[in-house]
Amino acid sequence: MDIKILVKLTSKAWSLKILALLHSGTPGRQAPLIAASQASRTSFASSLGHLVQLGLLEKNPGHGHPLRPEFKLTHRGMIVAAMASKIMGIMPNDEAFAVIRRSWAIPILAVTATPKRFSIIKSGLGAITDRALSKSLCTLEEHEWLKREIDVSLRSPFPTYRAVNTGRKINQAISLSI
Repeated sequence: MDIKILVKLTSKAWSLKILALLHSGTPGRQAPLIAASQASRTSFASSLGHLVQLGLLEKNPGHGHPLRPEFKLTHRGMIVAAMASKIMGIMPNDEAFAVIRRSWAIPILAVTATPKRFSIIKSGLGAITDRALSKSLCTLEEHEWLKREIDVSLRSPFPTYRAVNTGRKINQAISLSI
């Protein structure tokens, strides 16, 4: 999956969970999806609209009420929903899900299959700020999804970051979807 699409997809907190729920067979109406996702109505509506805008969901013609439409996955949405389902299956608990709801966690894990320097990660993600990247790296390191190692082989030592444990599993789920 293109990293730019992944960044856009994960910019809304509940996008991955909504896609995973639709992939698992949850009805495409708002009430069952809100109940299953445990999202607030406002956050859910924002994420749902975002998925429609990305072309991953569409209104199911002839189904649902005009004020309470039913949604279905597009062809492209089915592919991304399968990846989202794999990622959600890796999450051991709600605390772990709270980590991936952060907008940069999944894209960072996607680009750190091999050890990467801060500047390489930043250039691979595009519009991320130094502060957002630094904070996300620290959070992922605290949860032991990312390992920070100091490379002292050169004259000036520098840190590298690599996905490990749950972070590695998420990286592999994304890599298999490409």
